[in-house]
Amino acid sequence: MATKKPENMDFESALAELEDLVNQLEEGDLSLEQSLKSFERGIQLVRAGQHKLTQAEQQVQILLQQDEERLLAFSPGQEER
Repeated sequence: MATKKPENMDFESALAELEDLVNQLEEGDLSLEQSLKSFERGIQLVRAGQHKLTQAEQQVQILLQQDEERLLAFSPGQEER
């Protein structure tokens, strides 16, 4: 089975694969070569996940900024016009 590039995976899939890799590494049953490949894959998954989280955070900040510009301050007792 071909392995997907981390940047083409959704966040949840990348995280699930990363958890599997960590579990395999913690068990200690992999050869040194397999461990290094798994570690390298894990680093790729972490970087892709961090990138996706940064993008999501930026999108939220943009949306919040747009809302702040459109919302008017509310004062009790003021009637809507």
